[in-house]
Amino acid sequence: MALVHKLLNGTYILRKCPKPSVASCPFLSTRFADYCSSSLEKPVAAPGKASSQRKTEGNLEGHHQREVDLDITSPEDKPEVSFDKAIKEEIKDHFRRLKDDIVNHWIGPEGRPLHEVLMEQAKVVWQFRGKEDLDKWIVTSDKTIGGRSEVFLKMGRSNQSALLYGTLSSEAPQDGESGRSGYCAMISKIPTGPFERKRFYDWSQFNTLYLRVRGDGRPWMVNIREDTDIIQRKDQMYSYFMFTRGGPYWQEVKIPFSKFFFSNRGRIRDAQYQLLLDKISSIGFTLADKVDGPFFLEIDFIGVFTDPAHTEEFAYENSPELNPRLFK
Repeated sequence: MALVHKLLNGTYILRKCPKPSVASCPFLSTRFADYCSSSLEKPVAAPGKASSQRKTEGNLEGHHQREVDLDITSPEDKPEVSFDKAIKEEIKDHFRRLKDDIVNHWIGPEGRPLHEVLMEQAKVVWQFRGKEDLDKWIVTSDKTIGGRSEVFLKMGRSNQSALLYGTLSSEAPQDGESGRSGYCAMISKIPTGPFERKRFYDWSQFNTLYLRVRGDGRPWMVNIREDTDIIQRKDQMYSYFMFTRGGPYWQEVKIPFSKFFFSNRGRIRDAQYQLLLDKISSIGFTLADKVDGPFFLEIDFIGVFTDPAHTEEFAYENSPELNPRLFK
């Protein structure tokens, strides 16, 4: 550091010295005087070289300025986020869907001609050919109350079916409140229309539920819910058993709607009521056979059809409508 200070100090002193002349210093030669003068003065470049140097410096400054401009985003380039615009677009979309519903209603049920719907003998309501079909369903288990059962839903082989699988555990949760456990379920989402209005399925012209499934031999419970806004009836459903054979072969399951019995909170009620087929909100499958271990159920499609051989209207006699004297 001391050496650098001395060199700088010497350079400063030399700059302060006047240009030596031959007259004043006769002992200095002309060559030495010219050397001192040329070493202390700044070098003067040629006119062409100076212009090219200035141009290069200008280009470097322009390039540096462009880099700065790229790093700093101007307020005009920032994406505009407007909640009002998003709300307006959402309202427009709902009104567009409402318009489609009104037009389809004048054409016929589900936008089809009425005579075509009345002549229909079978209908596929749910099928599984892609992830968008799985998004119409939800799965749940006793984990919601502290249990240990697990259930999953994914696409089957070649994306031609839905595979419901998991592990059933009947071990009761250690919370001191729940005494029973061990169930897994798959439930369809309630369809919604414009402005989140609930929709329902109209199966009044059909009399049988039709499924193509493949299971592991376990019994399942098929649950159907009606569309209702009454809070007291949110836990009410109509159920019937579905027995799977097991093995690698598919089986076709046909359950008449007249066989479904009325239950509330998982308990069969004494008074049985007939299922209203014109206001169906969802369908589900529940496993609760108290056999711990792995399980699976593969579903190809779920549909409804009209069986001309089935003429039964209601299978249970303890109904207030059929036998009112039993409930007096």
